[in-house]
Amino acid sequence: MFPTFLWKAELRPEIYEPLNDSILQALGQMGAPLYDLKPTESWQSDHGLQERDGFRELVDCVNEAAASALAYLKVGHESAKITGCWANLNASGAGHRLHNHPNNYLSGVYYVRTHPGADSINFLDPRPQTAIIRPPVTELTAENTEQVVVTVKDGLLLLFPAWLQHAVDPNRSHRMRISIGFNIMFPAYAERMARPSWVPGRRPPV
Repeated sequence: MFPTFLWKAELRPEIYEPLNDSILQALGQMGAPLYDLKPTESWQSDHGLQERDGFRELVDCVNEAAASALAYLKVGHESAKITGCWANLNASGAGHRLHNHPNNYLSGVYYVRTHPGADSINFLDPRPQTAIIRPPVTELTAENTEQVVVTVKDGLLLLFPAWLQHAVDPNRSHRMRISIGFNIMFPAYAERMARPSWVPGRRPPV
């Protein structure tokens, strides 16, 4: 009942290895501190990487994954577009606090550089009412946990509802963790998709 979906796309090495090299090159040309961050420091680029030439191949991968997810959900739409795309650099000890991505339909992340100890993302149960009564359990399972930890690796693309809260544990490795985050929304939402869904002449739902 009422499932929460997380989509995973694993790029083949012959695709993600040159892709990641081109992403790192593009980040270096932007002035990203690929080697200069101190422990516990993070760096985030501007949110318009989808407009830069160095990220075209990644944008194509994201668009293909989003189209597949929307088709699976049977979402009726004319188009969806990346509304924001940014790089995250995390030095040793740096992470991301719990958050979601308002005003978008889907969000996701693509992993450029991961390492043991810097290879996971945490998703929280989106049903706050489940915390009202939480008795102890004899074993953590998919049915009783309040958090799901997803292991990630280079070349992995994740896609999930933008409202789903997530966080990243501090980098426990001694090397830089690099990922690309993105959001997806329907550009014509206000004009074509946000109209009242009830039938004219009938009382609207309360």
